Amino acid sequence: MINILYSKESKIIMIKKRKDRYFTPHQIIVLHSKKHKTYRETKSLTQRLYKQTIRKPSTLFISIIQPLLWLVMFGALFQNAPIYLFREYKLEYREFLNAGIIIFTAFNSSINAGITIVFDREFGFLNRILISPISNKNSLIYSCVIHTWLITISQIMGIILITCYQNQKNANYLNNISNLNNIIIAAIIITMIIISVSNLSICNALVLPGHIEFIGLTTFFLNLPTLFTSTALAPLSFMPNWLQVIACINPLTYAIEIIRNLHLNKYFQLGETIVNIDSLQLSGIQGITILLFTNIFSFILVKNIIKYKYDKT
Repeated sequence: MINILYSKESKIIMIKKRKDRYFTPHQIIVLHSKKHKTYRETKSLTQRLYKQTIRKPSTLFISIIQPLLWLVMFGALFQNAPIYLFREYKLEYREFLNAGIIIFTAFNSSINAGITIVFDREFGFLNRILISPISNKNSLIYSCVIHTWLITISQIMGIILITCYQNQKNANYLNNISNLNNIIIAAIIITMIIISVSNLSICNALVLPGHIEFIGLTTFFLNLPTLFTSTALAPLSFMPNWLQVIACINPLTYAIEIIRNLHLNKYFQLGETIVNIDSLQLSGIQGITILLFTNIFSFILVKNIIKYKYDKT
């Protein structure tokens, strides 16, 4: 008869044979912590998503080209539009548009983060993941968010390079966009947008019955309305009162205004006002706080949905 004993101090499985003799197997069996297991599961699922992306280069190419088309086409269409965002000087519309395109690219990529889960469920792969000995179902969230973040950052870097080329004669703009402090703040804001929108996309993927409903909701109901109810294409002062109220509810407005002020206003501080209408005044710090609460809410929501649907044990 063979008994298996576990040594807590050495974390080694030992086997007890007859005559009370112990021996250690040739390969030491180490019991990893739950955090380490979650890390390995997230890493494996993320690698799978990147393999899918590499095998479909056309999709990656289109996702990178799309925001550049928005930047070039809208910038050319409204290049003569006068935008008086600050009292000190008048902007070209192209300079005004850059921050909106950066944030909208983050939103557009993140809103489709859950489509992989939808297709995995339809083709049966999600069931294989769920019945596998996965220790933390939240690894599905982490892998989708990490994959989306890296793809989106590559898109945004391409946009920034194009904008730097377009504004190479504007020394003030180039200095602001290359300032290390501004880069860190912009990266944090973009990351918060990616995480919150990706979590909401994953919620939609888990709740909606199929990819047709998912694409219909994201493309026709969320994508363009969210763009037009933010300050990506026009400042708040250009909007009617009812649209100003909706734009102030939209979290993208705060992200866009912070990055826009960082890039265009040499003396901008986060304590200064970024939203200034008759009924509301908000500073950059308050805008970041709103984005942070949006992140927390979206993560709690998607975590509870996964626990309710797939982790009832």
